[in-house]
Amino acid sequence: MSADLPDYYFRLRENGAAVFRVSTENRQRRIEMDELAVVNLRNGNIRPHGEVELTEADLRAIRDWLEERRALLAAREVDDILRTLDHLNLTTHWAQSRATDDQLEAVTDALLLTMHDLRTVLVRRKAERLG
Repeated sequence: MSADLPDYYFRLRENGAAVFRVSTENRQRRIEMDELAVVNLRNGNIRPHGEVELTEADLRAIRDWLEERRALLAAREVDDILRTLDHLNLTTHWAQSRATDDQLEAVTDALLLTMHDLRTVLVRRKAERLG
């Protein structure tokens, strides 16, 4: 492993992370990870682990991670939507050029309802922005 380990390790969880302090300051130079806290991405709650008292440096590192993680997830969300556009275009091409009648029968109603729902939401939200 690299000699330049980070001071903190964030083990991702469904809605946040468990935060560990990384240390090799022992006789065997083994990597030790001491759990410090659990972080909730949704509400920003930082809950210390057990009897741990978080230092100002710990809190600063955790808050920086929270900010960076939220920005990353927001960027990924937009990227996922852009990929959806690609998939819709590929689906259109498939329906027009390769889909069998049975395949179309299996997906048409679900696609039409989904696209109708999406169109309704997009038109309403656009009207709200313009109005």
